[in-house]
Amino acid sequence: MKLSLVIPAHNEADCIEKTILGLVYHLRRAAIPSEILVVNDNSTDATGATLKRLSAEYPEVTSIDNLGSKGFGFAVRRGLENFTGDVVAIVMGDGSDAPEDVVRFFRKIGEGYDCVFGSRFVKGGTAHGYPLHKLILNRVINQWIRLIFGIKYNDVTNAFKMYHQETIQGLRPFLSDHFNLTVELPLKAITRGYSYTVLPNSWTNRKTGKSKLKIKEMGSRYLFIVLYCLIEKWLSLGDYKKDSPH
Repeated sequence: MKLSLVIPAHNEADCIEKTILGLVYHLRRAAIPSEILVVNDNSTDATGATLKRLSAEYPEVTSIDNLGSKGFGFAVRRGLENFTGDVVAIVMGDGSDAPEDVVRFFRKIGEGYDCVFGSRFVKGGTAHGYPLHKLILNRVINQWIRLIFGIKYNDVTNAFKMYHQETIQGLRPFLSDHFNLTVELPLKAITRGYSYTVLPNSWTNRKTGKSKLKIKEMGSRYLFIVLYCLIEKWLSLGDYKKDSPH
């Protein structure tokens, strides 16, 4: 199978090269056919020039521009419309996700799962440098989601997840334009009957640049998408259920 990594990047000139080179190294070492698709999200720094140079140097690296509205969700959705692999994962451009986890998740999804979800809060998972106020809010929100959906998965808001190409197609249409896309995808996958497993993953807070996640702006957006997926779970009557296994 070929693995695609979709990386949204807005003004990540300070870290995008290190992130990409780390992924290239580990994927080549593991002999995984891969595509690293970076979506340049209206960057005003040297991100675009860096991506152009890396694309010329490394055949597995490609970049496209987010031609629509600026924002994490728009950039990821553009990537999900253009990746060419059999499997796809969303990876952060700031280097917060560990390349070793990408390899582990790819091996696991090869066992026949439709999705592999990461958790920083199970045995073996880590979250380095997580601001305390965000950590507390994260734990409250994820516990609430667990309770209302009746699931054991405890890190739904974690962006690091991997999906089969057919699974991504089965999760359309996408409604989220921002970071709430990271919640829409797994909740739809669970609600629509796709198989998944959970692996621990390592997350490290960015050392350069600024976080693009603004808590005050995201509250209502997270609430909207969680309630939408809950309504689908209750009222869709199985209209979106997965039809058959791979």
